Amino acid sequence: MNKLILSFSLIVLAAFNLTAQNNKEVTITGKVFEKATNFPLEYATVAFINKAENRIVTGGITTESGAFSIPVPSGTYDVTIEFIGFDKLTIPNQVLTSDKNLGTIGLAENAQALDEVEIIAETTTVEIKLDKKIYNVGKDLTVRGGTVSDVLDNVPSVSVDVEGNVALRGNENVRILINGKPSGLVGLNSTDALRQLPAESIERVEVITSPSARYDAEGTAGILNIILRRSKLQGFNGAVTANFGHPESAGISGNINYRTGDVNIFNTTSYDYRKVPGNSSTYTQFYNKKYDSMGNLISDLPDTFVDETNDYDRIRKGISTNFGVEWYITDSASLTGSISYRNGDNESNTTNRLTQYDVNGAFVSESNRFDPEEEEDKVMQYALNFMKDFDNSGHKLTLDFQYEDNSEDEFSEVFVEGINSERVSTIEDQRRILLQADYVLPIGEKSQFEAGYRGNFNDQDTDYNVALLNTSTNEFENATGLTNFLNYREYVNAAYTQFGSKIGSKFSFLLGLRLENTRITIDQPTSGDFSKKDYNGLFPTVNLSYELSDNENVTMGYSRRIQRPRSWFINPFPSRSSVTSIFRGNPELAPSYSGLFDVGYYKKFGKVSLNTSAYYQHATDAFSFVSFDTGRTETVDGQELAVIERTPINLAEENRYGFEFTVTYNPMKKWNVNANFNIFQQSVIGTTPNGLSLDNDNTSWFARLNNKYTLPGQIEWQTSLNYRGPSSDAQNEREGVFSANMAFSKDLFNEKASIAFNVSDLLNSRKRTMNTSTDTYYSTSEFQWRERSFNVSFTYRFNQQKKRQDRGGSNGGGDFDYEG
Repeated sequence: MNKLILSFSLIVLAAFNLTAQNNKEVTITGKVFEKATNFPLEYATVAFINKAENRIVTGGITTESGAFSIPVPSGTYDVTIEFIGFDKLTIPNQVLTSDKNLGTIGLAENAQALDEVEIIAETTTVEIKLDKKIYNVGKDLTVRGGTVSDVLDNVPSVSVDVEGNVALRGNENVRILINGKPSGLVGLNSTDALRQLPAESIERVEVITSPSARYDAEGTAGILNIILRRSKLQGFNGAVTANFGHPESAGISGNINYRTGDVNIFNTTSYDYRKVPGNSSTYTQFYNKKYDSMGNLISDLPDTFVDETNDYDRIRKGISTNFGVEWYITDSASLTGSISYRNGDNESNTTNRLTQYDVNGAFVSESNRFDPEEEEDKVMQYALNFMKDFDNSGHKLTLDFQYEDNSEDEFSEVFVEGINSERVSTIEDQRRILLQADYVLPIGEKSQFEAGYRGNFNDQDTDYNVALLNTSTNEFENATGLTNFLNYREYVNAAYTQFGSKIGSKFSFLLGLRLENTRITIDQPTSGDFSKKDYNGLFPTVNLSYELSDNENVTMGYSRRIQRPRSWFINPFPSRSSVTSIFRGNPELAPSYSGLFDVGYYKKFGKVSLNTSAYYQHATDAFSFVSFDTGRTETVDGQELAVIERTPINLAEENRYGFEFTVTYNPMKKWNVNANFNIFQQSVIGTTPNGLSLDNDNTSWFARLNNKYTLPGQIEWQTSLNYRGPSSDAQNEREGVFSANMAFSKDLFNEKASIAFNVSDLLNSRKRTMNTSTDTYYSTSEFQWRERSFNVSFTYRFNQQKKRQDRGGSNGGGDFDYEG
């Protein structure tokens, strides 16, 4: 794979440099210094712009001494010299027909630009826009060598529970995008995929709690848009990170970029191997007394008790790569093509022990099950992007095409007391096509009109097969009540328009309307069921902003959203996680609609910044998962046990109120503190088909505290504390969960490299404890997906500016990060 990528890169470079080779080359040299201190500027960018064609022909970067030596085709150029935090310098009309030394070039420091870059450098930095908040990943030590899931768990407003489910303000119906688009990189099972993508591949995360009409209406909580790293620096640059840890883990990831003239080539590749041990336990009391509909006792059997434990021995390994070429066709048009590939090879070995007791607590029986599972995930994605700028005012057209092919194959067996009694396979294939066009037209200096189209076409096939051992013949036979095949088609066509403007210097607004048509086909050859659903939806959006001052503003947003049932939500065939616990989809499940209101306030005073938000959401036909006793039993070690079924239903309505705030405090240059708090109340009103009321009011909250301090010897120390408060619904009560992460980092080799050590879940306390109560049973359970882990990572950067220290003579500078 690497040889193929390298060969292709060289071919592309050769093709695009062919015209340049036809001209005589001259060598242009010089040195770039900071004007105020005469200090050399390493990694300053020098570009040569063709006057006639108004495009960059070639360029390069300066060395540690500030020197550059760049071969240039002979001609007339404007020469530009840039360095972050300094004013751009242009040397016009340079006739270069022979080798030339431009001499010493001094750049003047731009204090305002330095302040902006310094803010972006911090992990907890927020950039507020009309329809989103942007969090730059920066130098978050606690996620070094980690995954995208770890990064999201450190972003304000976002939480990741012990099972890896991502929630925005406590709502798990969040839409996850990669670079603004649905992507196979998050796979058929986004939870597992996010745990495999490396943290180093992320540049920033956009939290969109009040999405504008430009975005899909899917996701009642909002949207998380993950932006991957990609540099546009001239020349060759990149970074490599290697890591290892305990429980046994190892990985390597790298991003490289090569830009010359009109071509930019980029690649991010990673390989990851890690063991993920976990465990769970459930203690259940079954109420065996039975009553008829009139409340008369019809069965007076004593209660029985079941103690069930699971030990999970998992291995996650895989490779992912993203290779692309960006071609600047003209100074105002570009074409980008990319190929993304991910291959995950996972193993999960589950040891299950089920012990039964009578009403007096005396031992009755014990059953042992061993469930080895192998899973292979593959994603191949092809993307093309064309962008045309009609002028410098923002008038532009963007066209996107994306095709991806995903597959997820799972094979497992069940051994009861050492005997192979069950074989299960799940084979999923998904093909998805995305077509998108966006047109932006500025109107005057302060207004903008936008319109666009997006088509998402998703075809997914699921082949689920269960074979049970016939003890009489010692042969495996197909379980017709469980085995099934599902063809699922979801086609969404959407058109949108929006208009934004700024009135005076204080007030801004963005108004939008999106129309989506959804066509869903459910074809189940196993049972002969076939159905089609076709529905339209209008989704208005309103985003307002008022700037009280340069450091203070108020925002308000409204958006209408939709939650569509996933394919496995509507598959009526049962799939079971154990003999006595099954999940069954509901083919009658309807989409849920919601309206979300959000009011935000931002204030920066001195070394403290405050970002607060109050929100309200009302949803109709909201999804809820209910558990009930099916009335059927399974024989386990000679004992009859009740079978519990879990299924999704539409409830009448759901109301959610919440308030959150994020405070950032920088008492000094080497100390940064960030705190995030979110409290919300969820009110559910609804009744199950069998008449069970699920009315419930629940208040929950979560808090996060990050503290970062530079110790003597320039060792950076970061601690992250997380607490997810208790919560409940009509059937379940969940206890609070506390966890802590800690990390240390040290720069090496003149800041070209860094070594970091981090501990995830320092106290080994990240566990979910839950109590479930129904009319027929009561259970208490504990689940830990991943035990405490240790990780060491080493990063080496080449031709990338990591940070620039405050120098004597500069006015305030500070340090800041820049990574391509």
